[in-house]
Amino acid sequence: MVELKGKDLRDKLLISLKEQVKSVPTQLGLAVIQVGNDEASKVYVRQKEKLALEMGYKFVHHVFDENVAQSEVISYIEELNNDDTIDGILVQMPLPKHLDTTLIQNTIDSNKDVDGLTFVNAGRLVQNMPSLVPCTPKGIIDILDDYNIPIEGKKVVVIGRSILVGKPIANMLTNRNASVAVCHSKSDDISFYTKNADIIVVAVGKAKYLTSDMVSPNTTIIDVGINRIDGKLIGDVDYEEVSKVASYITPVPGGVGPMTVYELMHNVYVAHQLRMKEKKLNNTKKLELTKN
Repeated sequence: MVELKGKDLRDKLLISLKEQVKSVPTQLGLAVIQVGNDEASKVYVRQKEKLALEMGYKFVHHVFDENVAQSEVISYIEELNNDDTIDGILVQMPLPKHLDTTLIQNTIDSNKDVDGLTFVNAGRLVQNMPSLVPCTPKGIIDILDDYNIPIEGKKVVVIGRSILVGKPIANMLTNRNASVAVCHSKSDDISFYTKNADIIVVAVGKAKYLTSDMVSPNTTIIDVGINRIDGKLIGDVDYEEVSKVASYITPVPGGVGPMTVYELMHNVYVAHQLRMKEKKLNNTKKLELTKN
């Protein structure tokens, strides 16, 4: 069994990303919007801030009161859309129930949408076009590629269908010519699918959900789950037992998690490149119109 260490890969990729960022003539900027004081959200934001500052990015963290009016949040996002010093905008989830999450996410300029959640970027992903994609699925693909685990032609099972992980990773793997089955809470006999899989991605938010009797030998297991049990972080996979059967497996912690934060930093760089490309294209069009 080989442990897929996302932490090691993150450290390696950060060296390369820092070199790419150095070639950008302006400071890159990331804005994170938080509503309320959820403790878990605070931890996640601190992780993002730490790495962003390490990268030399401008980091803006705006916290709204839990009872903020939706119009106020949307107005602030529109300000950031028009702020040339900000390349990426992220709304920290979850949001209070009185706010329309979909509307707020889609207020973000698609070229600054570093979470890859706008309709525009989701549509581009489905059509296999260049786009900003969600960070965790992007990290999963990078892990598979770094360990030379084949994707094309392989049978893949994704357990979970969230817009943040399940659906986008299914699309990304399909775009890489895998045969993908998506299982979820309404699926019958999930073991039928998992026992026949070459790669299993588990993102259900249930500790030790995937057990050894659901897995066949020589399988690659990607555990996206983060569950805190008795002060310990435990994945959605019964690591101790499943690791005896699988060929490759991501640990929790130290597997997919570190890659998610790295991919956010990379998405800020990609977002900047997309905006500059669009700006150049628009300037060219204006120039042609002037000549005509």
